[in-house]
Order: sequence, then C-alpha cells, then structure tokens
Amino acid sequence: MTMPRARAFAQVDVFSTGAFSGNPVAVVLDGSDLDDQAMQRLARWTNLSETTFLLPPTTEEADYRLRIFTPDSELPFAGHPTLGTARAWLDAGHSPRHADRIVQECGAGLVTVRRDTDSLAFAAPPRVRDGALDEAYLAQLVAAFGITREQVLDHQWVDNGPGWAVLQLATAEEVLALEPDLSLIPDAMVGAIGAHPENAGHHFEMRTFAPGAGVPEDPACGSMNAGVGQWLTSTGAAPSSYRVAQGTRLGRSASIAVTADESGAVWVGGDTTVAIHGTIAM
Repeated sequence: MTMPRARAFAQVDVFSTGAFSGNPVAVVLDGSDLDDQAMQRLARWTNLSETTFLLPPTTEEADYRLRIFTPDSELPFAGHPTLGTARAWLDAGHSPRHADRIVQECGAGLVTVRRDTDSLAFAAPPRVRDGALDEAYLAQLVAAFGITREQVLDHQWVDNGPGWAVLQLATAEEVLALEPDLSLIPDAMVGAIGAHPENAGHHFEMRTFAPGAGVPEDPACGSMNAGVGQWLTSTGAAPSSYRVAQGTRLGRSASIAVTADESGAVWVGGDTTVAIHGTIAM
C-alpha cells in the first residue's frame, strides 16, 4: 500500500455561467503510484460525477494522460472532466506542447482541447456505437421516463465510451418535467433533449441520467453533448452552432456550446473556473 503524501488537488467548475453554477470535477494533479483501488476510493468519497487523476503520457503526442472515475467505475472518456482537468493543469502552471491546444491521452485515445481565454472546448471523439435504439430498449426507457412512445421524436445511440443513448422530445418543457424511475433502468446511461422556444438564449435543454455509473442525474455532461452534437448536426436537426442548457432541475445553470466546424468535427466547450485548489493526502 502506498504511504499517503500531499498531492496537488483542484476542484473545477465546468460549463459554468457564474459562481458555482456548472458541474464540478475533482482533479488530483499527480496520480503517480496510486493503484486502481485508491483512485476508485477517492472518487466514491468525493461523490461527484467524476474524479480525475493526471499521469505522465505514454506517447509523445500527448501533454498528459488522464484516468476518469465515477463513484462506481472508471470511464474511458468523459467531457466535463476533460475540460476541468485541462483547466486545472493550466492553472498549475503547465504549458502544452502547442500554444493553441492541449492533447489529452485517455482510455478513448487522444483528445484535443482547444484554448480560448476562460473557455475550453474538446473535439468530440468518434462514437463507438450509433444508430437507432431497438424498440425493446426504447420501451424500457419510455416506461422509466413515464412518457408515451408518441412523445419521442427520435432516438439514437450516441456512445463515445460511457454507453450513452438519447431520446429527443419535442420541447424543453417536456424534458424538464421528467420524473424518471431509475430503478427500472439501473444500468442505463441515457439522456433526454428538447428544444427551447426561439430567442430563449439556449437552443436545447438536456438532462443526463447515469445510474449505470452511480450518478442519478449529471448537472452537465460533455460526452453526452458531444455524441448528440455529432448526431444532430450531421442530420441537420440542429444548426452547426448551438447552445444547450443543463442542470436546471438540480439548481444549476450550466451552458454548453456545441459547434461543428467546416471539416465536420464537433467541438464541445464552455467556461471553466478553478474553485478549489490545495493538496490532498493520498
């Protein structure tokens, strides 16, 4: 067992629109010599959607390697931890190999993070699963959400590692009204998205439920928005640049920018702020 020592630690507010308004991620800036059990134990203790650990990269292309844990398990990729860790790493005085971008190594491969003052954006990684949900699984989700099949405008696998599926409802109001019974879908990783009225400030409202990762509802989810962004922009169901509100039912006011560039790459970004920094004994 590794003897505890003081390690640099930060907690970062991601997709924030003001003080303590986004989704926090805990970041251990030196995860060297920590084993899987120690990392999982801390993630369970912080009780945040994710806790991350920075490690030396294994490839010259990357600036660092990242491991990402929910309270229950490790993820190959997650969006808000990617942005929050990049912010904590920069705030700690590190400089990337390239001035305009950071390259993160993680379980899903290499992920590019673009820098723009307080805002950071990551390039959505490829989906490992897409296409429509089968009707049996869709029926499970509809029952758990307490809605009718007719309310579902469309549905899709948008899995870039965590296992995401999404249902598209007609309106943000319907999304905000959901009272899901997660006991009916204990292993699910699922979201719901619906449109806001024109000129509302955000194009869509998103809610993300991750009982399969020990997170009943995530205040703001970058990986879900990445997969949904790839789907909606490629089909023309959303403009090439749009904003998503998330966390409303949890008393948050996260704002997520989704942009498809000329090459078709989708970028997911928002404001990031280091709210806590210090050391943790591990």
